[in-house]
Amino acid sequence: MTESATRTILAKNARKTAALFNLGNMAAMLPGLFVVPLALLGKPEYMSLIFMLIAMIVPSILWFAISIVVYIIARHHPNERAGHYTQQAAYRYYAMVGVIVVAGTFYGTNVNYWIMTWAICALVMIPWSLLDLYRIYKKEHWQDVSIEEPTL
Repeated sequence: MTESATRTILAKNARKTAALFNLGNMAAMLPGLFVVPLALLGKPEYMSLIFMLIAMIVPSILWFAISIVVYIIARHHPNERAGHYTQQAAYRYYAMVGVIVVAGTFYGTNVNYWIMTWAICALVMIPWSLLDLYRIYKKEHWQDVSIEEPTL
């Protein structure tokens, strides 16, 4: 006979989990908010432009790797709403990465195309992530979830 124990997942834990992917999306885009205006408004030298582009691209690549782990953990959270928000944020981020990979294949070293693509992605990603965070923290009513776990 298997006994079970009840474990409670707190509402604040579910809220944090739901927000995690959106926060990661915004953190990946954040360095570009400084790089793009500097590249467009200033006249950066070749080497400084390369460093600025690296600062714009590397966080997104790192977030891509980390986001896979975050998605695996958060998507199957016991609170279904946390999984829903994670899935929606992941759809947006992975769609953005797909657009960049496909379009970037034809860009070569033309910096203006890369900056323009990043700007379009940021114009979609950042407001949508902020809207989701607003929904998560202000509109959504989070409740504790009790789950049964078998004990040995």
